[in-house]
Amino acid sequence: MMNLDFNKIINTVNSKNLFLRIVVTIIGSFLLAINYNLFLEPNNLVIGGLSGLAVLFKKIFSWNATIFIYVATAILILIGLILLDKEEIFKGLFVSLLYPFFITFTLPLCNIISKYLNFNDTILIALITSMLFGFANGIIYKAGFNTGGSDILMKIINKYGKISEGKATFAMNIVIVIAGGLVFNINNVAYSAIILYLSSMIIDKMIIGISTSKLFYIKTDKINEVKDFIIKELKTGVTIINVEGGYSAKKGKLIMCVVDNMDYYLFKESVLEIDPKAFFIIDDCYEVTGGVKRERINLIEG
Repeated sequence: MMNLDFNKIINTVNSKNLFLRIVVTIIGSFLLAINYNLFLEPNNLVIGGLSGLAVLFKKIFSWNATIFIYVATAILILIGLILLDKEEIFKGLFVSLLYPFFITFTLPLCNIISKYLNFNDTILIALITSMLFGFANGIIYKAGFNTGGSDILMKIINKYGKISEGKATFAMNIVIVIAGGLVFNINNVAYSAIILYLSSMIIDKMIIGISTSKLFYIKTDKINEVKDFIIKELKTGVTIINVEGGYSAKKGKLIMCVVDNMDYYLFKESVLEIDPKAFFIIDDCYEVTGGVKRERINLIEG
């Protein structure tokens, strides 16, 4: 079995179509800033993350929302550089810096646009915000980047608290949204919940499907290399299934594993780097229960 340089594989995947992915990420960050300046901040919509906290603190302490996002982002980046892998921080650093920059950059434009927009229906505002927020985040995640900011905090909680990023994000957003209801009114909670729910559906759809993870069946001639990559790099379980061709009766082996949606791009492209002729069957996986991610090999293999 040949020894593979997994870091080289990941670096190769991360460099694929990099210019196009950066352009898409810039567009996504621009739309997030437009959404914030045009809809979230003027309507006191608290939907979680740094944006939600900025709206809250502006109301409670009269802090400048944009400055708060700048300062909070800088603090989270510094903490992340100390507590997390540098690669994880650099992946979100791009958007972490772009987002507050675009908030400042687009504010004059949004002030002009807002004069011609007169949305009296808050439900309509919530729907537009959901689409913008979901689409912008979706294209950023699909490009292989993350939105930085509060994502850094979630990664720290995931690493040291042994809580999945998805659960940590959900819990944090719930707390922020409820706080928004206490500071503003109960309607704020309802509209924020609508935005979070609809935007999360859009994000999931844009990444790939509606499930939180994907079930992979992989037929490859480099089964040991792919297995090692899954175990050592993704820190997740893998099952080897003995199979037989229905027509040829040829015996072989099939890899089965569950991969988080956020790891979909990295995983699929990395396997193709190992074996360009690998054959995939990918299906939605709606729930994986029991164990922790690092120990899932024991869970899956029994």
